[in-house]
Amino acid sequence: MEFAFSKEQMKFRNSVASFAERELNHNLQAREQSSVFPRDLWNKCADFGIQGLALPKEYGGRGADALTTMLAMEALGYGCLDQGLLFSMHAQMWSVQAPILKFGTDEQRHQYLPRLCDGSYIAAHCMSEPGSGSDSFSLETRAKRKGGSYVLNGSKAFVTNGPFADLLLVFATVNRKNGLWGITAFLVDAKTNKGLIRGPKGEKLGLCTAQMGEVRLEDCEIPAQNILGKEGQGGAIFNYAMGLERSYILASTVGRMHRQLEECIDYSKTRRQFGKPIASFQLVSTRLVDMKLRLETSRLLLYRTAWLHSSDGVTAMDAAMAKLYISECAVQSALDAIQIHGARGISKDCQVERDLRDAVAARIYSGTSEIQRLMIARGLGLFVT
Repeated sequence: MEFAFSKEQMKFRNSVASFAERELNHNLQAREQSSVFPRDLWNKCADFGIQGLALPKEYGGRGADALTTMLAMEALGYGCLDQGLLFSMHAQMWSVQAPILKFGTDEQRHQYLPRLCDGSYIAAHCMSEPGSGSDSFSLETRAKRKGGSYVLNGSKAFVTNGPFADLLLVFATVNRKNGLWGITAFLVDAKTNKGLIRGPKGEKLGLCTAQMGEVRLEDCEIPAQNILGKEGQGGAIFNYAMGLERSYILASTVGRMHRQLEECIDYSKTRRQFGKPIASFQLVSTRLVDMKLRLETSRLLLYRTAWLHSSDGVTAMDAAMAKLYISECAVQSALDAIQIHGARGISKDCQVERDLRDAVAARIYSGTSEIQRLMIARGLGLFVT
């Protein structure tokens, strides 16, 4: 078993971290306070090649393998303090780009993937509804065939990138009697389709620069050629996208955990109490040790999942374990970081508290921690409800 990356991979990793530190952190506090999505920084990431990391070169991507992609996204999280921007990026890469690559027609791939790579388009994944969150397949959004088109009606909630997305991957029920197999995925181009109404952006606890909102479809007519995959394949497409998202989306969080640990070590060596650096106090040093253990075990689980993807051996349980473990570790390490900083830790001027606010969301999106535990239990052959 090999635990080392190649020189080329590490060189690329360092270039990503340097790019992120240099280009993505200016005016963050102001952007976060006003919940402004930084389109200029999105475009800088596209120019660098981030959005196209895992896409083939023929569509404008870099063609990176799973491990290199995971390493790069971790490096991005290490260098970039704006986890909201990175969350928006992950949401596009794994829940829209990847399904188009796997299930799309040649025409769909060539029409949309280059635009998503170069930043001219931003995409959103539209599954959750006001009445269906963890119960993903209880959809009220309907699609009715009308000649060579489908007419969509319904509402989608908590849509990341929803307030401004150019391309939306919308899941709707064509035949409710078929249950899961009655769901179909549609590519809705906001620049050409009428009947798409966006609600106001929602305010969130963390990930503030990643805008989220409601999307309504009112007699939204979609050409039949904009079906992704086949009619009734929407459930399989959704499960595929969630498997990828759960595997990759916390790579940047692991990078942030690395940077967070370094910052806490530096602070504990310079902050003095009772005439000593607080790092010399056992109850502080043990928190740092626990943060280190969480970081390294999260990293190993992250890379194992990437390796399984590269060998086509990943399962739903593997992705759920990565999502569950890393998200819980991120929350606990953020709490430890606040405790180490004391009163400064809860001050927004210090900005340590941002890590906690950003981390809490990881226990909710892409399936709550409770859902991940159910999936792992089922993977173990336990018949739980």
